[in-house]
Amino acid sequence: MDEKTDELPLEDRPPEPLLDDEPVLPPQEVRAILEALIFASPQPLTPHEIAKVLDNVAKETWQAAIEELKVEYARDGRGLQLVEVAGGYQITTRPEYNDWIRDLVDPQRPTRLSIPALETLAVIAYKQPVTLPEIIELRGVKSAGVIKTLLEKRLVRIAGRKEVVGRPMLYRTTKEFLLHFGLNDLSELPQIEDFAEVLGEEVDVAGLRKAIDAPTPVSAPLSEDEPSDPTT
Repeated sequence: MDEKTDELPLEDRPPEPLLDDEPVLPPQEVRAILEALIFASPQPLTPHEIAKVLDNVAKETWQAAIEELKVEYARDGRGLQLVEVAGGYQITTRPEYNDWIRDLVDPQRPTRLSIPALETLAVIAYKQPVTLPEIIELRGVKSAGVIKTLLEKRLVRIAGRKEVVGRPMLYRTTKEFLLHFGLNDLSELPQIEDFAEVLGEEVDVAGLRKAIDAPTPVSAPLSEDEPSDPTT
């Protein structure tokens, strides 16, 4: 402050500017704000979104707050959990209470995928991007109807066309797939034997292992004078 400001009564003096290293919010409030943001977000709240909203809070501060929240939600006896999934953070119900929640939300709606759908989804997850003819050759079963179901449930998406004769569509898993199976990204896909436990006991684990380990079938490439698809 200058000398004239020093002469003013305390109640008339302007507030002193915040120092660069002075926290704007106390840690407890940062933790509470983060909990509210994660709970209110319809999709997993990404670090980029957190940094954008809490632009006046140091990254180290809100990261530490998230770790504290994880510990708090990990306590025994809680019905909710804070998980890192699909590249962000989400507050979800614990899986052991899914049956109770299903009875409340929609007891009439079937939630499980068929065995062919689960096996086709597994092939796409581990071999992506992959075409329908490749899936059929790898699994030895027709999968066109199954692909439609997976598309409707937004577990897979069309990822362009393969530049081979016929230009078949390529399929990849989606963010919804990561959410459905609680994965942060595809690098967290476990061994197929472990993933089969999540998919269901009736899944043909040996057949899936054989399909996943097999090289992707080779298709004839486009000839140089064959025009490419203008829609892709």
